[in-house]
Amino acid sequence: MLLAIDMGNTNICIGVFNGDNLLESWRLSTDKKKTADEYRLLISQLLYHGKHDMDQINGIAIACVVPPVLPQFREMSRRCFKLEPLVLDSSLDVGMSILYDNPLELGADRIADSVAGYAEYGGPLIIVDFGTATTFDVVSANGEYLGGAIAPGMSVSSEALSEKAAMLPKIDIRESPKAIGKNTIASMQSGLYFGFLGQMEEIIRQIKLELPQEPKVIATGGLANLMAEKSKLVDLIDQDLTLKGLKIIFDRIKKK
Repeated sequence: MLLAIDMGNTNICIGVFNGDNLLESWRLSTDKKKTADEYRLLISQLLYHGKHDMDQINGIAIACVVPPVLPQFREMSRRCFKLEPLVLDSSLDVGMSILYDNPLELGADRIADSVAGYAEYGGPLIIVDFGTATTFDVVSANGEYLGGAIAPGMSVSSEALSEKAAMLPKIDIRESPKAIGKNTIASMQSGLYFGFLGQMEEIIRQIKLELPQEPKVIATGGLANLMAEKSKLVDLIDQDLTLKGLKIIFDRIKKK
């Protein structure tokens, strides 16, 4: 069994695989102040309540874009499972050519998304990941990572509005039923929802213009259901794409 951990700036997604089957997944808030012992306790409780035997975990794969948290998870892996985790980065041979000017700049989550996307759906492919940042990753028909785009995430923009504008409150991020808001909160929700929907669709259109073939568009990440369900440009939503990529890469590395 494999424990796959996707450590983002806002959330940490944890999945348990038995063979190729994702048995269960959880989403925790990222907390840089938590110790290895605190994360060990949290993960132990999740596995216990999910009725997963900790002794059967024989591999751990991590994608991390929050370097200060990584040492805690390395220590947790060693102390809790007595395993050295596989930490994904672009220096590993993941079975995909990365045509980025500097591959070391490419986030581990984007690598995992692209590997899983191509393995599951083929190419060409555009993957939109709604996290702290909204990332767009492009994979060619031949399975090469071509590059992409990075835009501010919806949560970050919402927080910036309330922090920088004294008269604007914090709001819940949700679908807006109308573009014309009748009060401040409704107006903010309209601006965020339709603004990010338009941003996503325009970036997808521009990427399509640069590709020789029509790509499939996959959405993933915490806000994928909210933002992608209403778009005719998104072909499908796969919330477990990053965890699946970690599993695929772990298996490829271990076979070598």
